[in-house]
Amino acid sequence: MAPERKRLREPSMPPSMARVRGGKLRTGWTTGTCAAAAAKAAARALVTGEVQERVEVRLPKKGEERRVVFEVERCELGEGWAEAVVVKDAGDDPDVTHGAHLTARVSWREEPGVELDRGEGVGVVTKPGLGLPVGAPAINPVPRRMILYSLREALDPEERGVRVVISVPGGEEMARKTTNPRLGIVGGISILGTTGIVRPFSTAAWAASVIQAIDVMAAQGGDTFVLSTGGLTERAAMRLLPQLEEVCFIEVGDFTGRAVRHAAGRGLRRGFFVGMAGKLAKLASGVMMTHWTRSRVDTELLARITREAGGDARLAGEVRRANSARHAYELWREAGLSGAPDLLCARVAENLREHAGGTLEMHAIMVDFDTLEPVGSSPGALELTAWRG
Repeated sequence: MAPERKRLREPSMPPSMARVRGGKLRTGWTTGTCAAAAAKAAARALVTGEVQERVEVRLPKKGEERRVVFEVERCELGEGWAEAVVVKDAGDDPDVTHGAHLTARVSWREEPGVELDRGEGVGVVTKPGLGLPVGAPAINPVPRRMILYSLREALDPEERGVRVVISVPGGEEMARKTTNPRLGIVGGISILGTTGIVRPFSTAAWAASVIQAIDVMAAQGGDTFVLSTGGLTERAAMRLLPQLEEVCFIEVGDFTGRAVRHAAGRGLRRGFFVGMAGKLAKLASGVMMTHWTRSRVDTELLARITREAGGDARLAGEVRRANSARHAYELWREAGLSGAPDLLCARVAENLREHAGGTLEMHAIMVDFDTLEPVGSSPGALELTAWRG
């Protein structure tokens, strides 16, 4: 008898998922907001001939206007140019760009209008699918608009044109810790942000990066994608599917549901989810957003899978009382119940197909915590890989 099915659900991620000493985690500012602030400060210095100590910019939020004041870390004036620096504060977010010096140099030019370019530490786009032309600076559309309207609060570029160069010293090193190289952004970081605000743990940024990764892959004609939850499972996935290009592998974090729905919308054909017991157990129970604050492992489901795989009542009871999905998997392994991970993966694949609207061929593979070797799979999944057990 198949385990009882549960309604698929994708809980929303709260803006702040944890508390520090009884208070909410502190929000911060995106690289886009800081770049806009630096550009406006430099533009005001260029027009007035005065060094700027602070600057105010408008956030790109519809409805009620919100403005934020930033301290200017450094401001310099030269012949026909001015440069300003705003230091990024990411709040309590573990962001690689926290503390980055967003630098804008604004100079006069002969033609009217604004020429926006990249300097040191800002990447250049080399692949389609990012919503920016190949060869363009990796300054996303919302930050571009922020930079432009912030500039216009300081000067009129139609009366006298300006060239704006955004740079981030050390940005190329920061970018090595992001997915930029895989997405075809080389030479530095991206200037990002859709709201101007960084939420703790970059939930919005991570979700956006998952969507962006799928877009880049689809733009290059790929039809097979591989989701993993982090570095270890991605390493296992790449070992299993070495025939795929690196761009096909996406660290999805907790946003599996959003990823498969977007992949279906882009017309992709086949997907793999490679993970460990914890995330697989949540997906198997119908939870498509798997952060620990939004769902628990359903050990009752794992106990039913135990019985279906041939385990006795005693083992099912132990699994029901397991401390975690990993504990349940260890109980299966000790009992030699190799069919249980397969049944778990089969349920995951079925849920992912259903969540994507039935248009995707979905497969799930469980890997061991220590060896990263596959220990369970949905029907036909391993036959499509290069693994030889």
